[in-house]
Amino acid sequence: MVDSGTPISGYRFIEKIYESSRTLVIRAKRESDAVPVVLKLMRNEYPSLNELVQFRNQYAIAKNINLPGVVKVYSLETYQNRYALVLEDFGGISLKDYTQQQCQSFTNGAAPLCTAPLLPVADFLTIALQIAAILDRLHRLHIIHKDIKPANILINPTTKQVKLVDFSIASLLPREIPEMQGVSVLEGTLYYISPEQTGRMNRGIDYRTDYYSLGVTFYELLTGRLPFVADDRMEVVHCHLAKYPPAAHAINPDIPPIFSAIINKLMAKNAENRYQSALGLKADLERCLQQWREAEAIDEFELGTCDQIDQFVIPEKLYGRGQEVNTLLAAFERVSQAAAELMLITGFSGIGKTAVVNEIHKPIVRQRGYFIKGKFDQLQRNVPFFAFVQAFRDLVGQLLTESDARLHQWKSEILAAVGNNGQVMVDVIPELEGIIGLQPPVPELAGSAAHHRFDRVFQQFIQVFATATHPLVIFLDDLQWADSASLGLIQRVMGEAHLRHVLLIGAYRDNEVSPAHPLTVTIEQVRQSGTAVHTLRLPPLDSTHINHLIADTLNCSIARSQPLTALVYRKTQGNPFFTAQFLKALYDERHIVFNADEGCWQYDIAQVNALSLTDDVVEFIGLQLQRLPNATQTVLKLAACVGNQFDLKTLAIVRQESESSTAAALWTALRDGLILPVNEVYKLFHHRSRDDAPPFAIDRSPRYRFLHDRVQQAAYSLIPPDQKQITHLKIGQLLLKNTPTHEREERIFEIVNQLNVGAGLLTRPGDRTQLAQLNLMAGRKAKLSTAYSTANNYFAIAMQGLPDDAWQDHYALTLALYTEATEVSYLKGDFDSMERLGAIVLEQAESLLDTIRIYETQLQAYSGLNRFDDGIAVRTGII
Repeated sequence: MVDSGTPISGYRFIEKIYESSRTLVIRAKRESDAVPVVLKLMRNEYPSLNELVQFRNQYAIAKNINLPGVVKVYSLETYQNRYALVLEDFGGISLKDYTQQQCQSFTNGAAPLCTAPLLPVADFLTIALQIAAILDRLHRLHIIHKDIKPANILINPTTKQVKLVDFSIASLLPREIPEMQGVSVLEGTLYYISPEQTGRMNRGIDYRTDYYSLGVTFYELLTGRLPFVADDRMEVVHCHLAKYPPAAHAINPDIPPIFSAIINKLMAKNAENRYQSALGLKADLERCLQQWREAEAIDEFELGTCDQIDQFVIPEKLYGRGQEVNTLLAAFERVSQAAAELMLITGFSGIGKTAVVNEIHKPIVRQRGYFIKGKFDQLQRNVPFFAFVQAFRDLVGQLLTESDARLHQWKSEILAAVGNNGQVMVDVIPELEGIIGLQPPVPELAGSAAHHRFDRVFQQFIQVFATATHPLVIFLDDLQWADSASLGLIQRVMGEAHLRHVLLIGAYRDNEVSPAHPLTVTIEQVRQSGTAVHTLRLPPLDSTHINHLIADTLNCSIARSQPLTALVYRKTQGNPFFTAQFLKALYDERHIVFNADEGCWQYDIAQVNALSLTDDVVEFIGLQLQRLPNATQTVLKLAACVGNQFDLKTLAIVRQESESSTAAALWTALRDGLILPVNEVYKLFHHRSRDDAPPFAIDRSPRYRFLHDRVQQAAYSLIPPDQKQITHLKIGQLLLKNTPTHEREERIFEIVNQLNVGAGLLTRPGDRTQLAQLNLMAGRKAKLSTAYSTANNYFAIAMQGLPDDAWQDHYALTLALYTEATEVSYLKGDFDSMERLGAIVLEQAESLLDTIRIYETQLQAYSGLNRFDDGIAVRTGII
């Protein structure tokens, strides 16, 4: 704990302002110059990473804001293991405390707590106008506050000056994509967050999130209560997503009904229906104040007539996909009542498959269903269960944020379902150990028994989360890149008649999947098992829908946007992703500009027509990438080699630069929306400079993902063809060199997949032998998770790299490889390869002991095939 009397040296304590479990805020005087300051200190002796990120973020953003309506930040001090912020003291108190004081003053101190608002209408409007003006200036600096609430709005009781404070979770990005998290760790203050901030809305967070939180703030100031209150935190989230509060004037009849209308507009569920600018809000508040001063009454009027959408925002709402969304929702309703279903969404890249599926996220959460998702990666096709692991790691991450009592309940339910086989799931989802604890080792099973056990345990595991009251929706994106183990799991689990209340949604590019493609075969096998299989094919949007999108983007009539629509449609052919990128490029190159005098967006169609622009989306994005700084281009090319998702630590290793330098190189791509942060830790590095680096070890690396596969593909295309192999090889070598031996198995797929791309460039025998050893490790790990085809691939690559005299010079390695390859050939049903490889081992083995596993495999195979004579021959051979 911090001693409130002696917080940090150089400051003299005056009084405590506020105290919570995490922070202490005190009024003090700086001894060097007697300047009054406010100190915000961390209370925990060992603050969490989240606390460190938020303190540094608050300092890094606020120190560069020079606005009269924002509390100045003087410095960020370090003491012990903690931070302290030194802030301007302008004599302000929080709006929450101010309204309470007003109430007690009105009641002569008789009421310890005030339940009714006592801000006169004129005072409220004066304060509201100041807040609107502050937000206008803040948003013009491209800063999103993300935590507007009475506690973060300060007012000087004497001068009535209002200032905004606490930029702990503020963002400098034009748009953030929140990840699905447990309600206990949501960013922001639960009762004030916007629907999109919950991560359950399929919407990005932009500056308009602040308007929703401001609406909640106005509601509280005018009614004395919050719009949504519930004992269950998840219920509060549900209210933000789906419910509407009672009208403010119905609770407080002393306020004009127009205030309720303003609050309703601020608190619209979809950002497109809120105020689009603080200036629009300010104009309405000024009109209210003028009428009140003239007549102490305010007539109702149309709101938002002065709204100016001067930030270029492409709407996230779906156009022309209502029927498809309804079809998905109907499927969800069916699985809520009965058996499992497989729903397939097909179409070209960028056609909106992911967007359509994500659109049902909100209704599913509203009905208390679970929605989890994973994405296959074209560069990670040899990683077993790649998207499944992503999806269930996401689910486990959500569960780990719940209360201890709920975690204990989950532990009991999971263990009751999987019994003594918990380790089977922990091997695939290591994070699960945080819920169910250390598990006893499972017995090693021979042959297909391991396969059957994994399938059974996996089905038991998912059935814990799939019930009539909590149906489970699993979304697997980019199935055209699914690994063979994942396809097998889909076929076996979805073909199980006892599976209930599970909706598996798979999206894939049907133009990349032939009739002979493994995915096609898998789908047909599921269909033949009797499981309901439905397919939705998404066509390109027609020009009418594209015109509505462009008209909404430019905030103009559809007639005015039509000429631009005709040009854009010719280039993009109704592809939503390409359309959005095309419009953004026109804006970035100032072919679309905002006319402040007329309050609208304008374009010169002749100028746009004269542009020489490609109609190939990858080439188009590649040209946009080439305009980025060289350092950003280089780091994006390396990231594209790593995968659709990547972390800063790995990227710094393969770039051979510091994490701070690498983060700086990524910033332009982040700001332009080409890559997106997966967690908030990125703020700790993108705000870092040499003179204010944190004195604490950071144990979690920022993670990012590409906006879209086409962006990753475009970045990858910037690598010259003759450099691709050597780039992958170098990445693999650097990862291997920088991965401690005890962590090597955990990252083995990541390392080996890079090295294998450049295997043909290895000339030294020692390097090829080392690669064979690494592939042996990868193959064994894949085999352990019953991904037999994947394991076979690793063993085959390893054997190809062995020298001619491998049986003489590398006997142990060669024996292990051939023995493992024989076993997985049997397990995957390739009996010809089993016999061929087994015969080589029997011929080369130096002792009977070295042949035992081959004989065991042969006996199991011949028994299963009813080849009893061959089985007798094997036994005779052993004797």
